[in-house]
Amino acid sequence: MIKLAPSILSANFSYLAEDIRKVEKAGAQLLHVDVMDGHFVPNITIGPPVLSCLANYTNIPFDVHLMIENADDYIEKFIFKNTEVITVHAEGCTHLHRTLQSIKALNLKAGVALNPATPIDVLDYIWNDLDMILIMSVNPGFGGQNFIEAIFEKISQVREIIDRKGLNIDIQVDGGIKLDNVKKVIDAGANIIVAGSAIFGAEDVYKQTKQFLEEMNK
Repeated sequence: MIKLAPSILSANFSYLAEDIRKVEKAGAQLLHVDVMDGHFVPNITIGPPVLSCLANYTNIPFDVHLMIENADDYIEKFIFKNTEVITVHAEGCTHLHRTLQSIKALNLKAGVALNPATPIDVLDYIWNDLDMILIMSVNPGFGGQNFIEAIFEKISQVREIIDRKGLNIDIQVDGGIKLDNVKKVIDAGANIIVAGSAIFGAEDVYKQTKQFLEEMNK
């Protein structure tokens, strides 16, 4: 199933709950939450208190992307009634297999994110432990960047491996995705699309979310 996960990194934080209701009403299936600590990436975003509040205002599942150091110490802090998947970075986990098992032990889906320059072979011994692979199509830290064209090949390579192994793993892509390239990302093999500024930067967030879903399902 192809899903849309709007990223609240680009939402209007003065009207965050309202913006989230708009994308939920329009049919978005996930809410992508970028958690940054200013160390692993050069930016600081939101933490558990914000998600705790949002969980009272929406039923949309949370897709939590931890771009932080020492992720193992914080995983349990991001568990709310809405939390469906927690993704950690391959580059930031010393014992990646252990981290994934910790997430799955909490009855959550476990994802691994790969930065643009990170090779696929870091996943060689954990394929069977994955529920999702997040392929970054920009260097993480800030919204509004341009899609790195070389990532199309990376998406296709990951899709080929998953299909060849007969695994049930989602491929999520995050960074620089807009209406004019989203279908190409899906055709390359992705089935979960993260879009931030392309949705929340629109004049009509509800209408833009609808347009994304229509384009994705053509």
